[in-house]
Amino acid sequence: MKKVAVIMGSDSDFDVVKGAFSELDRFGVPYEAHIMSAHRTPALAADFAASAREEGFGVIICAAGMAAHLAGVMAGNTTLPVIGIPIRSSFDGLDALLATVQMPSGVPVAAVAVNGAKNAAILAVQMLSLSDDALAAKLAEDKAKMSRSIAEKESALQEKIAKL
Repeated sequence: MKKVAVIMGSDSDFDVVKGAFSELDRFGVPYEAHIMSAHRTPALAADFAASAREEGFGVIICAAGMAAHLAGVMAGNTTLPVIGIPIRSSFDGLDALLATVQMPSGVPVAAVAVNGAKNAAILAVQMLSLSDDALAAKLAEDKAKMSRSIAEKESALQEKIAKL
C-alpha cells in the first residue's frame, strides 16, 4: 500500500493535523509526518516532493497557515496528488484558504475546509482506494456506518416528537 505524506509548515499545526493521523490510522493507511516550510526550507520541500513517488508515497497532504504556499510548492515539484489543509491563524484562515485554492493552471491542489485535517485524510484514503480494493471496502463500510448512525438519530428524533 502506498504511504501518505503529511507535511506541516510548522509544529504549531500539529494540534489540527493530528486529526488526519487518527483517520489514516483508522483506515490502516501508513503515513509519515514532517515539518517543512515553503519559505524557510524551500529546497528541502522541493526535494521531498520530487522524490515522494519513488519513496513509496501516493498522496501528499500539506498543512499551512497564513501565506500557505507549502501545498503549491509540493504540487509544483511532483505528479502525485496534493491536498492542502488551510490552517486558521490570521483572518480566520481565509488567507490560507485562498492561498491554497488559487493555484495556477497545471499545478492543482485539492483543498479541504480550514482546519479540515480529517477530511484531508479521508480524501487521501479515497485516492489510494482507486487501486486498492480492500481500502475501498473499508471506505464503503465507513459510509454505511455513517448512514446507519443518521437513521438511528432520525428514529430517536421521531420518538421524541411523538411524545410531545
